[in-house]
Amino acid sequence: MNPHSLPVAQISNLPYRRFPICQSREIPTANEPDRQKFPPSPHPMGRGIKGEGLRVLSKCAWILVLGAFLVLSASAQSMLLTGATVHTITGETLSPGQVLIKDGNIAAVGATIAPNGAEVIDLAGQHLYPGMIALDTVLGLMELAAVRATLDSSEAGDFAPDVESWIAVNPDSELIPVARANGIAWFEPVPEGGIISGQSGLVSVEGWTAEQRTVKKPIALHLFWPGMELDLAPRERTRPGAKTKSLEDQVKERRAKARAVKDFFDEAAAYARAKDAAAKGRASVPERIPAWEAMLPYVRGELPIMLHADEIRQIRAAVEWAVTNNYKTILVGGRDAWMAAGLLASNKIPVIYSHTFTLPARDTESYDVHFKAPELLRQAGVRVIFGVGLQSMEAPLVKNLPYAAAQAVAFGLAEDEALKGITLYPAQLAGIADRFGSLEPGKEATLFAADGDILDIRSHVKRMWVAGKEISLENRHTRLYEKYKNRPQVR
Repeated sequence: MNPHSLPVAQISNLPYRRFPICQSREIPTANEPDRQKFPPSPHPMGRGIKGEGLRVLSKCAWILVLGAFLVLSASAQSMLLTGATVHTITGETLSPGQVLIKDGNIAAVGATIAPNGAEVIDLAGQHLYPGMIALDTVLGLMELAAVRATLDSSEAGDFAPDVESWIAVNPDSELIPVARANGIAWFEPVPEGGIISGQSGLVSVEGWTAEQRTVKKPIALHLFWPGMELDLAPRERTRPGAKTKSLEDQVKERRAKARAVKDFFDEAAAYARAKDAAAKGRASVPERIPAWEAMLPYVRGELPIMLHADEIRQIRAAVEWAVTNNYKTILVGGRDAWMAAGLLASNKIPVIYSHTFTLPARDTESYDVHFKAPELLRQAGVRVIFGVGLQSMEAPLVKNLPYAAAQAVAFGLAEDEALKGITLYPAQLAGIADRFGSLEPGKEATLFAADGDILDIRSHVKRMWVAGKEISLENRHTRLYEKYKNRPQVR
């Protein structure tokens, strides 16, 4: 007799038996003799535990302890990856080399390492790289550009420094596994909207929740420098009904926005000084304002400000402002950064270059101007990190990060510099280079194996480990591939 197929009235008359091991509640069975469902409890509140109940709880406790031990044992598993070409990033490339992993960290890297009981995994013919880091993305904040409900990258208002992008990351995004399948291990979701759009953190591609995925928070404040361009089109050429502004009005508006940025930071600096004075007992504690609290590590120079600027006048104005105020700065976007390479190098401002595949902005520029820009910046002494940009169409294409670096290699950039631009350098900007970014003893064992050079578009990522644990590379692309590969053949 199946209790689930009986009416409720009949189920209530069935005898009960205990659920196996851990469940102290009872479930009905049709073949056991009738007995009291809930024996009387000696406890005044009706919740006393004796005899059978105590034994059940004891079994549960032992099972939980055993389960925890097995989980810890699995995470603490030792592995020796052998036979692959090991790209250490900071040192020489070992061909072949070996990487020993213990307790989720890299224990040793070398040409020959004794296993000492570790599981040996043969990766002959493959290439080992540290997990790549994608900065300057909207991955996790945007799913389908045409569906408004899936867009969570922008906030209202011109100044919102207390916005925290990592909180809004969708851990169930279908785009994150796609990026992961090509070796992306971490990404930086960037908030948009207004002039100061908020703060960003570094997020892992593996984990159940946004809290579990967040590796470091925050890593930077995002300032979108006001545009410096002027619309010179005559009014008769504008679209009917379009609002036009005179050159004088455009100049006034541009200056007003730049002044608003300066005033905002001045007020934040004044708030920081008031907080410092109160901490020393020299003044009363100022009223707590969330926006100013969020600005404290940036006006104090503890964390960097990511300046988003593309046009050369934008870049020069933004850099001059940052240098004058001694702010720790990173230039993001940087389409025309190669024109100000000397200025950036002299002030030690790194560039997250997101325009490798952008079309030339001027008809006087050559077709390869953005392909050669990373090498021109490097020659001037600027540290170049590769990004993918904040356009809505870029979210599904974060997986193409290594190919932006590869294109720069084809136009003069050294391969080792290109690899650093997607691994070590972004880790340094995020302040996590002591844990990630290269294959060195003591760092987290987050790495992947590819069947060729990762800068070669023909190569495929075959296996990936996050903190020493191998993860699945399944994603929407692979599922659809398998689905349509096995479709019925037309006769």
